[in-house]
Formats: sequence, C-alpha cells, structure tokens
Amino acid sequence: MVARRTARDLRNENRFEVLHALFELGPSTRQELAKHTGLSPATVATLVTEFLSEGVLRIATVENNTGGRPQERLSIDPDRGRIVGVDVAETYVDATVYDLALGTLGHGEVALDEHENDPAYVVDGVVRAIESAVAAGEAEHEHIIGVGVSMPGHVHPEAGVSVFAPNWDWRDVHIEKMLAHSLLVPVYVDNPLKAVILSEMWFGAGRVVDTMAVVNLGTGVGTGIAIDGSLIRGSTNNAGEWGHTLLQLDGRPCRCGRRGCVEAYLGAPGLRTTLAEIDPGHPTLRQSRQRDFVEAVADGLAAGDPALRDLAQRTSHYLAAALGDLVNMLNVPSVTLTGWASKALAEWLLPAVREELVHHVLPGSLPRLTVEPSQVPGNAVTLGMAAFTLQQFLTRLGLASPAGTRPWSDRGRGIGPS
Repeated sequence: MVARRTARDLRNENRFEVLHALFELGPSTRQELAKHTGLSPATVATLVTEFLSEGVLRIATVENNTGGRPQERLSIDPDRGRIVGVDVAETYVDATVYDLALGTLGHGEVALDEHENDPAYVVDGVVRAIESAVAAGEAEHEHIIGVGVSMPGHVHPEAGVSVFAPNWDWRDVHIEKMLAHSLLVPVYVDNPLKAVILSEMWFGAGRVVDTMAVVNLGTGVGTGIAIDGSLIRGSTNNAGEWGHTLLQLDGRPCRCGRRGCVEAYLGAPGLRTTLAEIDPGHPTLRQSRQRDFVEAVADGLAAGDPALRDLAQRTSHYLAAALGDLVNMLNVPSVTLTGWASKALAEWLLPAVREELVHHVLPGSLPRLTVEPSQVPGNAVTLGMAAFTLQQFLTRLGLASPAGTRPWSDRGRGIGPS
C-alpha cells in the first residue's frame, strides 16, 4: 500500500529541492533558486528563511543592482558541522570527512580480512578508519553532526540492521546500534547501491538525466536505480540486486547460494575464476588480496598480456549481456559504472561492452543509451552516505527530507550542534 502524500510531505520535498539546487548551482539568489526548482518565489523565500535561521545557509555576497533592491546570494555554510561518510566493503573500510557543503576534508582507510566475519571486528575497522579520517581532516569530534555508514548486502535503514550479508554470513546484525555505541554520534546505515545512485543524482549523470542506473563493480556487483528523479528502494530496501539475477542457467556457484548469478562472473572473485579457466598457472592468480589481484590485471592489460586480454574480452561479453537485461527491464537512457574494480578496468571493458550491447538491448531502448564511467568525484559511496546524513541532519532540525529517507532515530547519541 502506497502512503498518501500530505501537505507536509510536499513541503519537505520543497526544502530538499532548494538544498539540491544549491549543490547544483552554487551560490544563488532566491530568484535563481525559484527558477531552477520551479517553486514560487514566496515558497523559496520562506524556506530560505528557515535554513538561515538554523545556520544551514549563509549570505555569501550582496549584489547592488542599479535601480533595484540589493540581492543576496546564498550558499550552504560549510562550517555548520562535519559529516563522515563510510564505505564498508568485504576487504576495506574507507572513511571521508566532509563539511556541510560536502567538501572533502580528510580521508582514512583500513584493510579488512575478507575471511573475518565477526561484527565486532568490522565495527573496530570502521572506528579506526573514522579516527584516521577525522585526524587527517583536523575535525573536532564535537563538530561531527552524523556518520553515514554503507554496509554490503541487504540493509534495513529503518531498523539500523544488516539483514543479510552473504560474504560475512551475517543475519539480522544490529550494526547501527553497535556503531552508535562506539562512535557516540548519530549513525545512519544504508546499502552502497543506494549511496552510489544518490551521488550520481546529485553530482553525476543526474545533472543531465533523471532516469538512470549506476552499476557498482567490486567484490560484489549491483545497481542503484533512479526513475524520474526518485531513488528506487523497493519494499524492503533490496532493489538493485542485479548481481543476483541469472546470467548462466546452472552456472557457477554464487555466494548467495544460487548458481549462475551475474556476480559470480563480474565480481572480483568471478574475474579470478575466469582467469583460472583461461590459464590456471597465471602469475596474477598468486595475488591473494582482491584489490591487488584486480590492480595486477590492469597492469597486465596495459602491458598486453594475452591471457589477461582474453579475460577482459570474456568479462566484457558477460557485462554486455547482463547490462542488456538491465536496460531491457528498466528502459534507462543512462548507465554509469562505478566501484573500485570498475575504475581499474573500465578502459579495457567499456569499448567492447558498447560494441556488443547493440546485440543485447531491444531496439526501442537503444536510442540515446549511454554507458560511461561515473564522473562523481572521489568515492561515490562515502559521498552518497554523507548526502544521506545531511538529509537526516535536516530532519533532526525539523527541516525534514523527502519521503523515502527515514528520520533520525533516538539510537544515535549526537553531540554535534543542534
């Protein structure tokens, strides 16, 4: 059952549109914000007054116009607080400290043993990565208004629970509560697929199109989806698990328990399996860490290694077929690739994928279809989690975010500005 939209929902969405416009336009007048958002000048003026009263916005400059009233150019106040975005994967924790305008201040990274699945071990890695990022960004703990943490697998943000993380064999782990207890600030947890699509909507392809898919390639694979400017979550926040759709009937075993999933061919372990099929004794297979393996593949491709060229060709074939299914199902005009494995290998995969995609996509979905590497700066997951956390901070102030993102819970014990 779809919840009925209320006047309060509309007002919350209007607040979000003004904030989003400021990220897109930079310092803007009230008139420019009204024109960009399509909201009435009176509505924008009211919302700006609310933001100014809470210190979220500041007057950047005042322009004196001949024969008219001076115009104030508004911007997000970066010093209103600090936000930490965290990308937790099976092999690493990547943390970035941002100011309120989502400018990068500091970064920290901690390696994780992919075979260690104790939640306490992962929490410790998150805390250490955040401490490193905070120190690098010279951020004061009391200025941190929230931490957004992306967890792999199925995450239930409303409850702060990692419902299912197959690589760690996690089920119903109350990860938000554990993190909030350790960090002593409000914590918001979500899935990386939701983080990357929000990043793309705010800072990437979303500036040009409002319907898109963002494909994340790493240990696992999946896709974030936006339709008509709305992030698609599904009924249980599990939309986008494209990596666990079928590529090969009765194919390779997948860590989810099925066989033939897209992830079993396009995730980093799947690339290793493909290379072992091509050349079981290839020296690149000696790399035990996933990221070292993928980087070695990229180096070998640059050097013209024939076995690795074969690996890239087969992987492009798998990726084109899987993307064809994705595009045929969603009819998206834009597909962007992100993730650490994608960044390492995109220049060798994408040309072949584009050439072959025409054989997998229905003619009606081909016109104007683009497949490109993401242009979102830095780590799209940490940036997306920071954007979610900013939304939740506004909710905490009473400046609520649009439907689809939950309000702050009482679980986080925030000590930042309020």
